[in-house]
Amino acid sequence: MHTQRAKYHLGQVVRHRKHPFRGVVFDVDPEFSNTEEWYEAIPEDSRPVRDQPFYHLLAENDQSFYVAYVSEQNLVADYSGEPVDHPDIPDLFGAFNDGAYELHFHMN
Repeated sequence: MHTQRAKYHLGQVVRHRKHPFRGVVFDVDPEFSNTEEWYEAIPEDSRPVRDQPFYHLLAENDQSFYVAYVSEQNLVADYSGEPVDHPDIPDLFGAFNDGAYELHFHMN
């Protein structure tokens, strides 16, 4: 059995390596767990490998807020110290401190 440890944690602010957006991690899949259609829609020369963590993000860019699903290879930590303004953040997270949001709940 292959086990992969996620590089980023819930509440952490990250940014995409290639595209101009950033977001807050609210869930992590240990490997690709989206639809085949979603995967096939990515140009073949840009498709990430499936066997790595994929992150669910409350994302923002200059024009909008949305939910993004991004492979670990396409993310970097955001050290700007700036909060993300996605309107759903208060539903999942508490205060913003040191580049991350506090969780409203505790993991087992």
